[in-house]
Amino acid sequence: MTLMEQIARADERSLAASALACLDRCLTPPDDGGDPEPLRPLWVSCDTGEQWAERLDAVHAAMERSAPVADDGTASRVRAMLGAAPREFTAGPLRAWADACSLLALDVHREFDFPAGGADALERCRTGGAADGGPLVSGEVLRQSEILDVLAENAGTAGGGAGLRQVLDLSAEGRRVLRAVMSRRARGRAR
Repeated sequence: MTLMEQIARADERSLAASALACLDRCLTPPDDGGDPEPLRPLWVSCDTGEQWAERLDAVHAAMERSAPVADDGTASRVRAMLGAAPREFTAGPLRAWADACSLLALDVHREFDFPAGGADALERCRTGGAADGGPLVSGEVLRQSEILDVLAENAGTAGGGAGLRQVLDLSAEGRRVLRAVMSRRARGRAR
């Protein structure tokens, strides 16, 4: 099943969690001692949608307040995507948002990939043409697919905490990979 097919079949919980995981991986580490996991309060709402809108507003406001003066562009894109999140915890709006978050995460990975393919390659990757992406993009497509698989396997289970914990672990590993590449690129530019 392609990533697009997985997104099309996902339930509300899976859509919200996969979208948050995409945004989470793209966040750059705070350089001022700020919260290293600003999206964490939203993860609690992914299971049932309880207090989704309230937590969404609070997290978005906190991220806007702590926006870095020297923004690398990625952070502002993540904040904008968080601001575009639906307040309703229903499949339709969450599906469109999860799709946009998926593309954002792939585009951020594409920027640091080698070779960096064009934006049109991202759509091909999501519809089964993973060979069109470089190693970072291909890895991100696989990660997004794994996350949706984990969430689908745990759909309808009471509490669903085990599935969300696995998603957090997969996302954290992806974040470490992307940050390592970003760091190497920054060191290369500083020389």
